Amino acid sequence: MMNKGIVRSIIALVLAISYSEANAQQASVEVRDDFKKQFEQFHVHGSFTLYDLRNNKWILCNQEQLKRLFIPASTFKICSSLIGLETGVITDEDFRIKWDGVVRSRPEWNKDQDLKTAFKNSTVWYYQELARRVGGQRMKRWLDTLGYGNADTSGGIDAFWLFGGLRITPEQQVLFLKRLFTGELPLSKRTMDIVRRIMIVTDTTAYTLRAKTGWSGQDGLDIGWYVGYLQTESNVYFFATCIQRQESENPDFLRSRIEITLAILKDLGLV
Repeated sequence: MMNKGIVRSIIALVLAISYSEANAQQASVEVRDDFKKQFEQFHVHGSFTLYDLRNNKWILCNQEQLKRLFIPASTFKICSSLIGLETGVITDEDFRIKWDGVVRSRPEWNKDQDLKTAFKNSTVWYYQELARRVGGQRMKRWLDTLGYGNADTSGGIDAFWLFGGLRITPEQQVLFLKRLFTGELPLSKRTMDIVRRIMIVTDTTAYTLRAKTGWSGQDGLDIGWYVGYLQTESNVYFFATCIQRQESENPDFLRSRIEITLAILKDLGLV
């Protein structure tokens, strides 16, 4: 009997082929503004964007934000990991960078990190060092090559995704993840396989959830993200939840990114 990983790999290939065929047709759109109740529960504004691969269908809550540009914050770690691996700056998921000894607010950051732990713990200093090693010109070239958001690296090589000029829409987040899943990014299979592995949050017999959080500020608002994709044995669902609040309000802001997403996925019968 084939194991779950092999079965899902085969299904992934079939779905990728099916997507190529379906992509020639106009995707359908379902607007679900009833999902706004999930945002209201946490006293935040925002949107939920989902793309159903097999059925070539978008499900949208607060559609007006679909093409609105937001700072990606730590969701950029997905792209940054890909670039680090493809350039050879990082050799694999076990590539370790020594802690610089600076004590930071999150205890789990205050030790040596490898790519796996840095991604899981969203360790800012690790990815800042990765970006410095990639370098400004090479980073910009790769953002253009990958078509990531507006590809703007202004604001400093170790801060452009946190406080600088980089912006991405919920739609672009979803389409980037779709290209990662289907292997359409101009990267090696090895690079994409490694990033797919480190993205895994939950792996059950029913589904595998890959995702990344993000949090930064823009135009006087806190911007929060939860982006990723849910893979079942018969389909893949790519999603981007983007929430906003007035800064310094709502202590549940960080928790709400994930809880809103999971509540909507549950309402859709996917988890």
